[in-house]
Amino acid sequence: MRGRGDRLAALVAERGLERMLVTDLVNVRYLTGFGGTNGACVCGEGVRLLLTDFRYTERAEAEVEEWEVVTVRDDWLGGIAERLSGKTGFEDDHMSVRTLRRLEDKLTDGASLEPAAGTVERLRRVKDDGELAAIAAAAELADDVWRWSLERGFAGRTERDVARAAEARIRELGAEPSFPAIVAAGPNGALPHAEPGEREIGSSELVVFDMGAKLDGYCSDGTRTFAVGEPGERAREVYETVREAQAAALDAVAAGVGGEQLDGVARKVIDAAGHGDRFGHGLGHGVGLEVHEAPRVSPRSEDVLGAGEVVTIEPGVYVPGAFGVRIEDLVVVGEGGARNLSGLPKELQLVD
Repeated sequence: MRGRGDRLAALVAERGLERMLVTDLVNVRYLTGFGGTNGACVCGEGVRLLLTDFRYTERAEAEVEEWEVVTVRDDWLGGIAERLSGKTGFEDDHMSVRTLRRLEDKLTDGASLEPAAGTVERLRRVKDDGELAAIAAAAELADDVWRWSLERGFAGRTERDVARAAEARIRELGAEPSFPAIVAAGPNGALPHAEPGEREIGSSELVVFDMGAKLDGYCSDGTRTFAVGEPGERAREVYETVREAQAAALDAVAAGVGGEQLDGVARKVIDAAGHGDRFGHGLGHGVGLEVHEAPRVSPRSEDVLGAGEVVTIEPGVYVPGAFGVRIEDLVVVGEGGARNLSGLPKELQLVD
C-alpha cells in the first residue's frame, strides 16, 4: 500500500482539487489495506486520513500504515464533513444522491463537493509486483481446481453439482470464488452468463466452464470449454474458430494498443468464419481487487492498454439452442506483449 496515498494526492492536485473523499470500500482497501466494512479516506496535500467507527479502530490500527486512523463517533457523515475543506472530489459513481445531499448539508468552512468518479480506479489499473503475484497465485489455484474437476468427470452430473463442487474446492484450498462459477452444458452454453441448473450433462455435449478464485483480496477469471465425448464436426469447427480468434488477440496484446483495436482483432476472425452475430460481448476486461474493473476491451472501449494492467481475453461464439464456446485467459500487459497467467491447454479436451 506504500505510496498509494501520494499517487492519489498527485491526481487530486492535477484535477484542481484540494482533497479527495473516497467512500467505496474496495478503493479504501486499495489505498490503505483496511478490510473492514465501514471506512472512508480523505486525501490531499499533507492529509492522509482513514475514518472508521469504534468497531474497527483496533483492526484499522493493525492493518493501516501511512494513514492517520480517525474514529468517528455518533455522526458518521458529520465526522467526514468536518475533515473536508475547499474543492473536494467525491466518488459520484459510488455515492447515492440522498447521501450526497445529507453530506452537503453538513459541510463547513467553504467546502464543496465535486464529482471525481474513477480517480482511484485510474490508479488501480496498473498493478505493482505484489498485486501481480497475488493475481497469478489466484489464477494458478483456479487452474488446479479445473484439473481436479476434470478428474471427477462431468457426464451424468448436473451443472449445479459441478459448479458447487468446484467452489467448495476453491474454499478447501484457502481462497474464495471470485464470482459464482458458470457451468453450462449443451444448449445452455449458448447463454454467456448461464446459471448452473439441475440439467444433467449428457454425452457429445460441449460444456462452458467459467470460474475464478479470490486469494489475498485479488481475483482471477478464466474460462474453458470442454467436450463430454465427441461433440461433432460443427462444434469442433466453432471451437477452432474461437481458439484462433483468441490466439490472434493474445498475440496483439501490448502496451499502447487500444481496447477497441484489440477487440477487433478477435472479432475479425469470428466475422470471417460467419459467426459475427454470435459474438455479442466484449473481448475482455480488467481484473484485480474486483473481477470486473478497468480497462475495458470492447468495440466501444476508449481505453488504451498500459504496462502492468491485467485483462481477460475471452472471445466466444454462442449458437442458440445448440451450444456455446468461450475460451478465456488472464494476461498481464507488457511493453512488447503479454504474460499469460492461465496455464490450462486450449486444445479441445474430451472428458468423461
